[in-house]
Amino acid sequence: MALRLLLAVAVGALALDLAAALGVNYGQVADNLPSPQDAAVLLRALKATKVKLYDADARVLSAFAGSGVDFTVGVPDNLVPRLASNPSAAATWVRANILPHLPATSITTVTVGNEVLTGTDTTMLRSLLPAMESLHSALAACNISSHIAVTTAHSLAVLSSSFPPSSGAFRHDLLPYITPLLSFLAKTNSPFLINAYPYFAYKGDPGSVDLDYVLFQSNAGVLDAATGLRYGNMLHAQVNAVRTAICAADYGRAVEIQVSETGWPSQGDGDEAGASPQNAARYNGNLMRLVAQRKGTPGAPGEPLQVYVFALFNENQKPGPASERHYGLFKPDGTPAYDVGVKAPTIGGWKGSGNDNGNGANNGTGGGAGLVVAEGPGETGGGVGPGTGYYTISSATLKAKRWRCTGSSPLMAIIFLVVHGLCWS
Repeated sequence: MALRLLLAVAVGALALDLAAALGVNYGQVADNLPSPQDAAVLLRALKATKVKLYDADARVLSAFAGSGVDFTVGVPDNLVPRLASNPSAAATWVRANILPHLPATSITTVTVGNEVLTGTDTTMLRSLLPAMESLHSALAACNISSHIAVTTAHSLAVLSSSFPPSSGAFRHDLLPYITPLLSFLAKTNSPFLINAYPYFAYKGDPGSVDLDYVLFQSNAGVLDAATGLRYGNMLHAQVNAVRTAICAADYGRAVEIQVSETGWPSQGDGDEAGASPQNAARYNGNLMRLVAQRKGTPGAPGEPLQVYVFALFNENQKPGPASERHYGLFKPDGTPAYDVGVKAPTIGGWKGSGNDNGNGANNGTGGGAGLVVAEGPGETGGGVGPGTGYYTISSATLKAKRWRCTGSSPLMAIIFLVVHGLCWS
């Protein structure tokens, strides 16, 4: 009886672990960011349990040792062809960038490149899946492939059609790459990552796109006549367009969809409609509430959507329009970029810590990842603050964690090294 009770508790905890949580993208294309140790203070204040990097920065991973935060790390674009053509390069990368941080730091996903399939480099397109397969094999050789997923992030430009969601389809010229990639993801139980920005749609046509619809505010919604589904926000419509495209590709069994990047800029150039602190606060605040409710999209209401908000900090060296440098939840000095009800702790030693080491140069067009937020209503318990319309961070956030290698004790570390010792040879 006691054993059955223990198993029931374990299964219940696993179910909580699998529920969607909000993550945050930690980009570093800047020369004035605080140290990883100070970033860890901010993320702890936010109760963030999922963080996505665009590289495998050892300083960051070491700073979060023992934190319980689940990390997604990235293989930069320039390494993709090498991993594809030389399997030993993948093993070397795993030994240098993954194994030194296990089990103290939880690494659950590796992304290979960023938005590769919508680039113009045909060598990269051909190399993407072989590189992913090589990396998966290298992880399997270390007996950790069942705990670390291998995937890649895509922009919505992989779709030839996205509206209505029921018409979602992949570009015909990309199907030779996407179909086998989907098969790999299904076989390895890895998610399909999409970078989705309703802001871009509003910026492109502010006269026609309903601002309330893209900001998760109250609105009449948009009806997909083919399915009868009504969408209350554009992000869900974009995700379901991807879901339709995946189903139409007819590659095999189901694949989880995760939003690897989404966000809203707090500032932009004169011609960048909607880029303001107020709109950024509404978008990210309402998104936090939506994810905390663990609701799926209209097309998959029973599947909580994993979302990563872009980004932790404003990044002053990102190229492009002004908006690209103003997606951060925080300014480099650790103060909030706008009010979403978060009281940030004071951090020190942030000036010119020089995190621009070139490893994060492929942070995408802006966007991706987030924080875990409130579980219920209330002014101090994480609900909608009176008169603000913003969802606040809760001290009652669930603390359930997904699988950890072995914990962070010295004994567990020794056991881990013995079990996986062959990977170091």
